[in-house]
Amino acid sequence: QVQLVESGGGSVQPGGSLRLSCAASGIYFSINRMGWYRQARGKERELVGSISSSGFTYYVDSVKGRYTISRDNAKNMVYLQMNSLKPEDTAVYYCNIFGSSVWGQGTLVTVSS
Repeated sequence: QVQLVESGGGSVQPGGSLRLSCAASGIYFSINRMGWYRQARGKERELVGSISSSGFTYYVDSVKGRYTISRDNAKNMVYLQMNSLKPEDTAVYYCNIFGSSVWGQGTLVTVSS
């Protein structure tokens, strides 16, 4: 009954921007910390960042200053704004409800020339 659906992925040139969305249903969204993860080809899934129920954000060093996580509790949505994208950012991006092992299906981001 709990479902997360990512969207907004696509192909973008290096230096470009992309905004990912995650729609949540079946949960009290406003009380959950939400996370964004990514998994590149041949590599393990890694944390990108997270946002608390109150909007406090955390980012890993590799994306800090380029990525921004936000949420709209009224709409049960969490967003990942990605700027200055690099080829190394190419991955399938997933949102996650922290502490619940609930994941979305992922959305593919490809950064290439």
